[in-house]
Amino acid sequence: MDKQKQIIEMFDQIAPTYDSANRILSLGIDVAWRREACKKAFEYFGENKPSVILDVACGTGDMILHWEKNAKKFQKDFGKIIGIDPSSGMLEVAQEKLKNQLKSRKAELLLGEAKNLRGIENQSVDILSIAYGLRNVVDVKEALSEFARVLKKGGVLVVLEFTKKEKENFLDKIAGFYTRNILPLIGGLVSKNYKAYKYLPDSIDGFLTSSMLTQELSKLGIHTRFIKAYSANISTLLIGVKQ
Repeated sequence: MDKQKQIIEMFDQIAPTYDSANRILSLGIDVAWRREACKKAFEYFGENKPSVILDVACGTGDMILHWEKNAKKFQKDFGKIIGIDPSSGMLEVAQEKLKNQLKSRKAELLLGEAKNLRGIENQSVDILSIAYGLRNVVDVKEALSEFARVLKKGGVLVVLEFTKKEKENFLDKIAGFYTRNILPLIGGLVSKNYKAYKYLPDSIDGFLTSSMLTQELSKLGIHTRFIKAYSANISTLLIGVKQ
């Protein structure tokens, strides 16, 4: 079995406990990170109403709910939001959480991978988000190329991720100790799957730095307009605009 399929199977296994584990492991701070991502995306999108928001690696649908909530808060109503994820287990949880949105057709869920956004037409997306899912994509460059393909000119890319540090400072070392030693233990207890949560710090170590990600996006015509690390550099928010 190839690496990407192994990662997808892992998420299928932890899907039932994924949300509760996330809240415990992040102490709820990830809610603030997601809210800030929505706020900044709407700022850089401008005055127009986004017709289509695409949430890639949508998992259990958390980011979709944040988009809906913050669109109302910032008076940025959107036409439709599409969530796409390769894990059928995660989508099953999302379908239950988003049953009202799916019924009203304000939301749609698709099974698919970031590197192959089949069913999404060229230049059809106003805002594309991927929250803590990019490092789980084996073919990152292919995924970024797909993002550039489906984004409209002037479209906004939102990346929330645990990026690899350029150079570790004292706070980074403390955060690293937590993710490498404490997080797998707690995540393993909640999910009964220690291996899955041991994978998280390993995936961060093998991922791109913020500057590397910025460079790859620039090659595709997506210029980084905002980048900031939050909560002792644990989480990074990047906002890019397609030229």
